[in-house]
Amino acid sequence: MGVNKSKSAFRSIAEVTEDLGIAPHVLRFWETKFSQIKPMKTKSSRRYYRPDDVELLSLIKELLYERRYTIEGVQKLFKNRSLKDILGTEIQKDFFEEEEEKAENELKTTENQTAIETALKDLTSIRNELLSLSNI
Repeated sequence: MGVNKSKSAFRSIAEVTEDLGIAPHVLRFWETKFSQIKPMKTKSSRRYYRPDDVELLSLIKELLYERRYTIEGVQKLFKNRSLKDILGTEIQKDFFEEEEEKAENELKTTENQTAIETALKDLTSIRNELLSLSNI
């Protein structure tokens, strides 16, 4: 592959098939057989695979080609199991979920800052009132 991408970068179908050493039509076929494979698609139907998709595809390839499972055998292994259970790792959150989480954190920071400023004003007011009482 010509470009070194981050491990968290999305991959095109060409990049994934080159990395895995399989043909694009095989990858598209696997998408019809394994509901766990869910690449993002653009309006023009271009596929982009998340790192978790690539890891899952690599596992499928290993099960089919190296361990000699049938497609039905792999489907049985995956049946009623989450992607996290299959891969044994924390799955990557969707890009939009990460952006939403970031926005929520920024809102919490703003709310916390406002609460701190209000508390500071209240404390300053109490201090001034105590100082005026001590001058009596």
